[in-house]
Amino acid sequence: MTLEQFKFIFYMEWGHRMWGRLTGLVFLLPAAYFWKKGYFNSGMKKRVGIFSILLGFQGFLGWYMVKSGLNEPEKQTEVPRVSQYRLAAHLGSAFLLYVGFLWSSLTHLLPNQNLAPMNAKQLRSITMRSHNLLALIFTTALAGAFVAGLDAGLVYNSFPKFADRWIPTDLWAIEPKWKNFFENPTMVQFQHRMLGMGTLAAIGLYAFSMRRVNISPRARLALNTLVGMSFVQVGLGIATLLYYVPTHLGALHQSGSLALLSFGIWLATELKRIPKI
Repeated sequence: MTLEQFKFIFYMEWGHRMWGRLTGLVFLLPAAYFWKKGYFNSGMKKRVGIFSILLGFQGFLGWYMVKSGLNEPEKQTEVPRVSQYRLAAHLGSAFLLYVGFLWSSLTHLLPNQNLAPMNAKQLRSITMRSHNLLALIFTTALAGAFVAGLDAGLVYNSFPKFADRWIPTDLWAIEPKWKNFFENPTMVQFQHRMLGMGTLAAIGLYAFSMRRVNISPRARLALNTLVGMSFVQVGLGIATLLYYVPTHLGALHQSGSLALLSFGIWLATELKRIPKI
């Protein structure tokens, strides 16, 4: 590694740390003021407490992740790497914190609408399926963290096949077998691809099943936006793969996963507002 390459990594890391600390201050200082003034009800106090704990935990996970990059690697690589397990934990914690912030914000900021009531059983079904989509999107994003941590995006740079095969031959190259899901770059890329395409199919099927369900115009907009973003996200993933993971495309793909999750949260929030009979 040259000195200029080290400087780039250093300043990226420094900027990320400062941004994280600023995020904490922007949340904690107003929260402390509003709490002292008595602006929070009991429910909001619980949420603010949970968010504060998650903020601190996120900072700890960031330190713990970076610390793994200071350990002597088992094999020499050109680029220093952090533990893919800790990277996934750090990303997952950040996504959970973001989901909490967004859900709480939408609950308070979205104006109420005059909505027609829906049968309780039907409403429960479409709401639970929207939550399942959120879980699938979140899991796919976590799988992407393992791809990044292992440089698995550079193993097979073809689509839809893996080189000339539909299923790679080295999926189970590591013993014990369970480690392949987390430490074998081929398996990690394979499962991220399958999860991505599965998420796209699940969102499409959900939207198709909702075409005659009477939901609010805002919920319909959220659903259509979710469908559109799912295609964009898969397109970004394929482009990132085919162009050998350039930084700008990788960053766009990661941002796309957060946008997709955001639209899913918006949809779930809108469905929660529908009265049941």
